[in-house]
Amino acid sequence: MTHKGLRLGILGNPAKHSLSPALHRAALADLAIEGSYDAWEVDVDGAKQVLEDLRRGSIDGCNVTMPFKGLAFDYMDRRSELAERTGAVNTVVAADGELVGHNTDVGGIVGAWRYRHLPATGRVLVLGAGSAAAAALVALEDRDIVVAARSAAAARAVIRKTGSRGVAVAWGTPIAGVVVNATPIGMNGTRHTPAVVEAATGWFEMVYAYGTTDAERTSLLNGKPVSSGTDMLLHQALLAFRIWTGVEPRFDAMAAALPVV
Repeated sequence: MTHKGLRLGILGNPAKHSLSPALHRAALADLAIEGSYDAWEVDVDGAKQVLEDLRRGSIDGCNVTMPFKGLAFDYMDRRSELAERTGAVNTVVAADGELVGHNTDVGGIVGAWRYRHLPATGRVLVLGAGSAAAAALVALEDRDIVVAARSAAAARAVIRKTGSRGVAVAWGTPIAGVVVNATPIGMNGTRHTPAVVEAATGWFEMVYAYGTTDAERTSLLNGKPVSSGTDMLLHQALLAFRIWTGVEPRFDAMAAALPVV
C-alpha cells in the first residue's frame, strides 16, 4: 500500500468524541507518513457510503465503533478469525476490491492486560454480553471466566457464540477475580454494584473518557491493579495502524497523544 495521502478514519455515531484521531494522527506524524485520520459521524446510509468508498480505494482504512459494528460485520467480503469468533468488526481494510474485516479489540485487551500487569492466572468476571464482552471472552479464553449480564440468556448466548468455557451467573454477583467491564456503566456517573467492585481483585475497564470511572478509582485506592479504557484503546490502535500500513507504530508516540488526567 502506498503511504502517500493515506486516508483513514473512524466510523460511528457519535464519533466526534473519539480519541482515535489523536492517536493515529500522532503515529502518522511520528513516522512521517503523509495522511489523515478523521471522525465520520454519519447515519446508516452514510456508513455504507464510507465502506463503499473504502472498497473503491478512495479511503485506505477505517475503524468502526457503535452503532455500526454489526453493519460492518455483515458488509464485509472477508473476515478474520477473531472477527468471526466475536461477531464484530472494528477495523476494515480493502484488498483487491474486497472489504476485509478485523477485530483488534481482542489483541487490545491482551496488550493492555500485560501492560498494566494484571494477574496472569485466576478467575475473571466479564460484565456484559455485547461485542466488547465477546472480545474479552476470546482474549481471556484460557482463564476461569464467569459472565454476568442483565439478561441471563444474553450471557449464555455470548458464551456459546465465542466457544468459551465460561459460565453465566446472576447480575450483581460478587466474584473474587479481575472484573472486566464490557458495559457502559461508569459513563456519566453511573456506578456498579458496590459488592462487585469490593470483591474484585483487579479492574479492567473498557469505558474511556477524560477521567477514571468510580470503579477504577475505588480499585486504585484499595491497591488493586487497574487497566483503563484508554489502555485498551491504545493497544488496539497499534494493531489497527499496522493492519492499514504494514508499519509498526511507536507506542510512545501514540501514548503521548492521550489526554493527561
